[in-house]
Amino acid sequence: MAALLAGAALMLSGCGLADSHAVWPDMLKVKATEPAPLETPPDVKRLVAGKLDSVFTAGSQPTHVRVSAPLHDPRGTGWTACVRAELTSVIGKPLGTQTYRVFINEGAIFDRRQVEADDNCVTETYEPVESSVQEAQRSPKP
Repeated sequence: MAALLAGAALMLSGCGLADSHAVWPDMLKVKATEPAPLETPPDVKRLVAGKLDSVFTAGSQPTHVRVSAPLHDPRGTGWTACVRAELTSVIGKPLGTQTYRVFINEGAIFDRRQVEADDNCVTETYEPVESSVQEAQRSPKP
């Protein structure tokens, strides 16, 4: 029984020897997996203009909408961007400028979060999307 356990331990101990860093011929090494390729940077202005409801609540009446340049999302292959707008509460009271971080994957906004004071959205440069928003509102929806 002891010989059987020793043999099993010897066989299992060799499992880690064939990894990509081992001193074995290339044909015996486990190939390192390549990271997934990055998506092309999205057109944040077009995405936000076409899907304001995915960033802002329905009754917030966003005006002076501005976006930052897209940045690679360190958690995956997608992108993030910052979106700012002047918003109104549901009772019509101005909320002032609100900033959100949007998460973009496969050309679509899939999540958004209101930014905190320590978020880098505070220091981003923004470009207006008003003309894109007006075009999106004028064009018929399919």
